[in-house]
Amino acid sequence: MRDIKELDLEQLKETLKVWGQPSFRARQIFSWIYQKGVRDFGRMSDLAVDLRKKLEEEFSILDFTVSRRLRSEDGTEKFLFELADKNLIEAVGIPTEDRITGCISTQAGCRFSCRFCASGKSGFQRNLTCGEMLGEAWYLKYGSAAGRLTHIVFMGTGEPLDNYDNLLKAIRIMNSPYSFNIGARRITISTCGIIPGIKRLAEEGLQVELSVSLHAADDKTRTGLMPVSRIYPLGELIKACRDYARKTNRQVTFEYVLIKDLNSDLQSAQKLSTILAGFNNKVNLIPANPVRGMGIEPPNKLEILLFKDRLLKSGVNVTLRKPRGKDIDAACGQLRLNSQP
Repeated sequence: MRDIKELDLEQLKETLKVWGQPSFRARQIFSWIYQKGVRDFGRMSDLAVDLRKKLEEEFSILDFTVSRRLRSEDGTEKFLFELADKNLIEAVGIPTEDRITGCISTQAGCRFSCRFCASGKSGFQRNLTCGEMLGEAWYLKYGSAAGRLTHIVFMGTGEPLDNYDNLLKAIRIMNSPYSFNIGARRITISTCGIIPGIKRLAEEGLQVELSVSLHAADDKTRTGLMPVSRIYPLGELIKACRDYARKTNRQVTFEYVLIKDLNSDLQSAQKLSTILAGFNNKVNLIPANPVRGMGIEPPNKLEILLFKDRLLKSGVNVTLRKPRGKDIDAACGQLRLNSQP
């Protein structure tokens, strides 16, 4: 049985046309699923009974289950989902005063094995489908305590730009006024630095946010943290990001995990400010979250503040991220820590 969420609005219209149904039925079905949170075709009361039965015969709406649900002291919620093929993925809902952000996985596992991240410890299983990503967002909106979803960050398990086509299709559906209607500027794609994907994204005409995991200002340190740097060296990555900012007129965010005795000294801060000079970007500093078996620790508070201050004095736009969901292993780098061996 096919997942109906694999179809965008035009594809659903074409399917309904073959069935002899008017095109406006597609908008009604989208509204029931994405705007009203209905997961049963039988409840779509403004559709004819025969059409509801046909939909039930041909399609499913949600074909994975919630295996575990955890709630943090700070209100963050983490969902462990079991997919139809028994693979496990995680998604996180992060509430603040003015927004509810959904952190979405794009792959089961990850092939890039960043040293500070638990997501790649068990290797790569497969790409998620467009429908599975939309299913994560559906559960975060309709199955969470918050009951709403205002922003999406593709920062869960996996590398989004390694699953490019499914990712972009999911984003366009999320952005549709007939679906979740989440504005493109409220959607962030995070990448470890897949240069061909960054170049493709620059040509899409989407006003999405781009977030690049940097974590070091020289190739030697970065390769030790992120093996992907052997394929896409730092200089080429920064050039691609400069080109992206120029073509899209959008700011690029660089994520920088601060790790004790590795990349958090003032010399590293100065190197970082030098390579980022001259284009529209900001740095998001993230004190490392502990990952068992990886020997990762954050610097002390003073070192973090001195690093931030050096960037500010060098003219870098910088923020310091407050960790969320650490007590349920939902913070940056911790996903899949307890769900996989």
